Amino acid sequence: MKITATIAVVLATFIAPQMLVAQDGPAASPVSQEHKFLQKFVGEWDVKSAGSGITGQSIMKSTMLGNRWVVNSSEAKISNINMQSLQMIGYDPAKKKYIGTWADSMTNHLWQYEGTVDKTGKKLTLNTKGPSMSGDGGTSNYRDSYEFTDDDTFVAQSAVEGPDGKWQVMMEGSGKRRSKTTAAGETDKTKPVEKK
Repeated sequence: MKITATIAVVLATFIAPQMLVAQDGPAASPVSQEHKFLQKFVGEWDVKSAGSGITGQSIMKSTMLGNRWVVNSSEAKISNINMQSLQMIGYDPAKKKYIGTWADSMTNHLWQYEGTVDKTGKKLTLNTKGPSMSGDGGTSNYRDSYEFTDDDTFVAQSAVEGPDGKWQVMMEGSGKRRSKTTAAGETDKTKPVEKK
C-alpha cells in the first residue's frame, strides 16, 4: 500500500503539473495573409524552363506543412540530366520577410532565401547568395521569382547579379497546374482543373 501511495504522490506532485503545462503551452501565432499567399502553390504542376542553351521539364508537387510552410518537391530532367529538388517557403512576421530553403541532388549548397511579395499580391521574389557560377570559389547574389498570372499558371525566373550590379536572367520558365491538392495532401478530384 505504501508503494502505491508513494506513486500517487509522485504523479500528483510532478507528472500532473507537467501535463497541464503541456496542454496550456503557448498558443500558436496567427496565420497571416502572407502565409495564405503560399497556398497558391498547392497542387501538382507541369513546369518547363529554358536558358543559356539549357532546357528543362519537371513535375512539381506542392503541399502545405500546416498553414505556414509550402513544400515544393520536384523531379526534373535538365538537358537529359535527372535532378530532384526540395524547396520550403514560409513567412517570418518578425522580419516581415518570406524565408525559405532550396536543396537539390546536383549541388552541395543549401540555398537560403529572404524575399517579399509585390504590391499586386501575385509575384514572390526570393533573394539568396551562393557559389559563383564562374567557378572562381567566390559567391554571387541570386534572385528567384514566381508570378501567378492566374490560379493555374505561374511564370518563374532565376537571375544572377553581375560584377557591374546588373541582374542577368539565367533561366525562365512557366508552370501549368495539373491538379489541385488539399492542405492534407490529397488530390481534389471534385473540381478538375480545365486545361487552357
